[in-house]
Amino acid sequence: MQNLQIDGQRLWDSLMHTALIGATPKGGICRLTLTDLDRQVRDWFKAQCEALGCTVAIDEVGNMFARRPGKNPGLAPIAMGSHLDTQPTGGKFDGVLGVLGALEAMRTLHDLGYETNAPIEIVNWTNEEGSRFAPAMLASGVFAGVFTPEYAYARTDRDGKTFGEELQRIGYRGADKAGAHKFAAMFELHIEQGPILEDEARMIGIVQGVQGMRWYEVTVTGQEAHTGATPMRLRKNALLGAARMIERIEAIAREHSPDAVGSVGLIENKPNSRNVVPGEVFFTVDFRHPDDKVLDVMETKFRAALAESLEPMKLAYTEARIWDSPAVKFAPDLVECVRIGADKAGFTSRDMISGAGHDAAYIARVAPTTMIFVPCAGGISHNEAESTSFDQCAAGAQVLLNAVLEFDRRMG
Repeated sequence: MQNLQIDGQRLWDSLMHTALIGATPKGGICRLTLTDLDRQVRDWFKAQCEALGCTVAIDEVGNMFARRPGKNPGLAPIAMGSHLDTQPTGGKFDGVLGVLGALEAMRTLHDLGYETNAPIEIVNWTNEEGSRFAPAMLASGVFAGVFTPEYAYARTDRDGKTFGEELQRIGYRGADKAGAHKFAAMFELHIEQGPILEDEARMIGIVQGVQGMRWYEVTVTGQEAHTGATPMRLRKNALLGAARMIERIEAIAREHSPDAVGSVGLIENKPNSRNVVPGEVFFTVDFRHPDDKVLDVMETKFRAALAESLEPMKLAYTEARIWDSPAVKFAPDLVECVRIGADKAGFTSRDMISGAGHDAAYIARVAPTTMIFVPCAGGISHNEAESTSFDQCAAGAQVLLNAVLEFDRRMG
């Protein structure tokens, strides 16, 4: 395998340039999916790929595929990529590194005129974060047949705008059928979003799979009342009930430590007035564990806790599991390609399981898939303070290119 070297400075410059699209005062990015800012970064990405001679296709849920031809057009393409949307207070690297690291790998192939056996593609998946339209990884889920396009189109944000309307509005509802596009393999580069690599002073995480995760939505209903005129014993305080559930959710996760995690990340309190007893609270729950059977137990405890905590308080509630992403094991031959790629580049590495969800988890259902992790400072992500170094970004892109070329060599 030819030892092609990526340009770390060019990669870093691209990361810093795209970070200006939706930049926040604290140094992060707010670039929610299907907003005007998302359209802006998509347009930039499309232009960069076309400048390399790539053809860019867009499917019906907005996934973007930039293809560079190979020597054998009969081979399915080797894909690499991630996502360009961010959290409301996101960092510069989550998702973006995977797309721009792939772009840098493609630029390297282009600059040196290197011909691969198979076509090579960069993918930008739509709505990976799920922060505007739940659930997360929505469009890669449609690609993998987990969701229908109609389901995706009907998802609404908190303002009532639908995914389908916004996709059409920004001009990225393509004609291609989602999932009709076939991959020989997909590699996804990403920051770890946890502290393990940094703590162990390792440069590369060789990802074996993704833990299972489930999201729930809960609405607790009580009765609005005047805080000064309503005795404590007669109140139906929805916020108090939600607070007790938050404690139970924390306890359930701790009962299944060290691998289980659980949290409430979004709360809406109504009417949210200082002198009104809250009458309704909406909140979300996120449970994760590498073993789906343990998640079953956690779910049972959670649902029992709702009844045990809220019914004695004379509070009504509704609950729904809105997302279930089972635990995933990645393709061993692709994992081996990443291992070879890291060794070839001379980087320290370790095997690991992803604690966060990624598009690769869905794509693994329809194509051989794996991931590459690089460290992030303090393990902090989904935060404007998210930080990854120049050298770590360059290392990830180099291992990505090496792994793709190793797999391509085997296809030849």
